[in-house]
Order: sequence, then C-alpha cells, then structure tokens
Amino acid sequence: MPLSPKLPTADLSPALLQEISRVAALPAVRGAFADFLSHEAQLAEWQQQLAKIPAPPFGEQLRSEWMLERFLELGLEQVRTDEAANVFGIRPATGNRYVALSAHIDTVFPAGTPLNVRQQGSRLYGPGVSDNAAGVVAMLGIAAAISRSRVRHTAPILFVANVGEEGEGDLRGMRHIFADRHWLDSIAFNLVLDGAGNDTIVAEALGSRRFEVIVRGPGGHSWSDFGTPNPIVVLARAIESFRQTPLPVSPKTTFNIGVIRGGTSVNSIPESASMRVDIRSTSTAEIERLERALRLGLDTAVADETKGMSQSAKARALGLSAEIVTIGNRPGGELPPEARILQVIRSVDAYLGNVAQVQRASTDANIPLSLGREAIAIGGGGTGGGAHTLQEWFDCTGRDFGLKRILLTLLALTGVSE
Repeated sequence: MPLSPKLPTADLSPALLQEISRVAALPAVRGAFADFLSHEAQLAEWQQQLAKIPAPPFGEQLRSEWMLERFLELGLEQVRTDEAANVFGIRPATGNRYVALSAHIDTVFPAGTPLNVRQQGSRLYGPGVSDNAAGVVAMLGIAAAISRSRVRHTAPILFVANVGEEGEGDLRGMRHIFADRHWLDSIAFNLVLDGAGNDTIVAEALGSRRFEVIVRGPGGHSWSDFGTPNPIVVLARAIESFRQTPLPVSPKTTFNIGVIRGGTSVNSIPESASMRVDIRSTSTAEIERLERALRLGLDTAVADETKGMSQSAKARALGLSAEIVTIGNRPGGELPPEARILQVIRSVDAYLGNVAQVQRASTDANIPLSLGREAIAIGGGGTGGGAHTLQEWFDCTGRDFGLKRILLTLLALTGVSE
C-alpha cells in the first residue's frame, strides 16, 4: 500500500516506514487482516454480549468474569484477575518487556440502568456499546487474529481488560496496575483502546481534579429561625467568588459546577448543601491555582454569611461548617514528539493513508504518561456516537480498517519475524 500524499511524512523515519511496509506484507499479517473481515459477525456478537453485562462504577465483577473466559478461549497464557478486578492475559515471546494492549470494561451507567442492546443492520445500539465495548472487542479481535494467523512477534504482548476508567472510578484500574513494581518496570509501551474511530491519537493526558464541597448548618424554619446561616446561600456565595477567578487562554484551563444538592422544602433552612466541581487544565500549576481559589472562595463565603449577625444569630451560627473532599485526581502528562510509540502510530497512519490528529484527553493513558512511560489511546475502528447516553450506537462498517491500524502499531512495537 503506497503512502498517502495527504499526510506529512518528512519528519518520520524512512526506516520505520519501511519496517511497517515489510510487516504489513508478511503472509501471517495479511492472514490476520483477512481474519478481521471474516470474523466480523463474531466481533459484533461479543460486543452485544459484553454491553448486556452491567458494569457500573465499582461494579465491574461480572464483566471481569466474562473477559476471563474470553482470554482463556483465545489461548492466552497466565490468565488471571487481580485484586482490583483487572483481567490479564499474555501472548509470550522471547523478549522480557511487554507491549500492553488495554481497554477499560467499566461504563458510566449506574446499577439498574436498562441495558437494551440490539443490532439493526451494521449498527449496534445500547448503553456502552461504543464506549467501551468497541475498544474491548477490538482488543479481543486482535488477540484472536494473531492466534489464528500465527503471527510471530518478538516482544511479549500483555492484554489487559481494566476497571475504573470512567467518572469517579478515577482510573483506579490503571493506577493499581502501575502501582505494581513488576508491571511498572516490565511494560515498555501501553496502547490503550477507547471507543470507536480512527481519527485521533491521544498522546497528551488532560489533568483534572474533582471536588465535593459540603456546607453544614443548624437548619431551621424559614420564618421563626430567619437569620440562621443557610448552607445553600454559602454555596451561592462561594460559586460567585470562584466564578470570578481569571482563566488563561493558554494553557487551556476550565472549571464546571456539575451537581448541586441540598434542602428538603421551600420553607426550611437546609441543614446541609453540597456541590461537585470539576477543574481541568493542561497545566498542573493551573489546576492547583484554581483549587486554591475554590478553597478561598468557600472560606470567604462562610465568613461573609456570619458577618454582621446579631448575637443570637451568631449563637445559631456555631453549627456552620464547610469542607472540600477530593473525589477525583487525574494526573496530566504528555509524550515528547520523538517518542517511539508516537512515531509508530503516525507512520502506520501514513502507510494506511489515515488522517488522525494528536489530541489531549483524559483516558487510561494518563497514568503511564504521568509516570514518564510511553502510552497513547486510540479508537477501536468503526464509528460511534451518543456516548454516555441511553441512545449510544456503534456502526461496524469499516471496523477492519481500525483493527489493521491497531495490529500494525502493535507489531511495529513488538517486532515481528518472517
């Protein structure tokens, strides 16, 4: 396959481009390419089976068990589940450092969400069918094709179905893996499969911190206890103060107040109120600056709520308190342009004629990137939409192209013999 004239290749290694062309021409690799097309029905069936298994935050056990069975069926070795419910399988080789291929198995949907998964033509519908059933099934498709086509890779491949990527899972599955000195030292590259598509390369980890802000007070009746500190008013004051914090255009920095709770009735002064705040930036220093502004705004709001009160009101205000609890902390990081894994995926895209943009996002790759390890996140092929909604969908059309992209990237990292 010739290089696409649309893609810039001047800064890519000619030797690497030549190696990818060589690998793609090997009979076993061509057999794997054909395997993707001939087994599409199996991939779609796996995808539906997986999407029908609930995997709410901190409740992924049933999917872990399903993945364990699939890894065993595919002939992977040393198949096991760790304490966090991550599932591992290995294709051994002569090398002593792994190339990891991973995909998260959790969803954003709480327990009890109806999982009405169905297929209409080439499209699959249902919660989580794209994010991340598409990524998980792409990983299974790669493992199956390598086995059936007998591709001989040089470095061992570690397949990982990990938990805790979404929301308040806070990347706990990947954190658990890289907290293990064995995996930290033995994983050379981490290729993360997340969602559908072929048009992005996440090589920059977007950092974020999330907080629960809680204000408590004595509460009371809206008439007889008027003047008692109101936790909702304290939150409102804190929000107004925090909202005025200046934000830089570069590095891009954002905040969001996504949830507010509190109160029981319109004529009751609430005993408590809370809000959830999300802060994101490409700069850790900016995240820390906004966290300080949030804490200062809350302290000022508490002081302002009690300022000028009568002595009797101040006595009632003794029960006023506030706290900020960290509920999420995703570290940032990024690959240098010369990183091997980034050069490989860009060279594979050049070979395939695929146009993909390097982007910054929050994915499982945040953890290895924050530790200075080489990692990227890419899609599992096909197309998808409606992520994190009950109307989520995935179109299997062209999935094989995405699987070719993943396989060539994987094999260029592991090395492959004739």
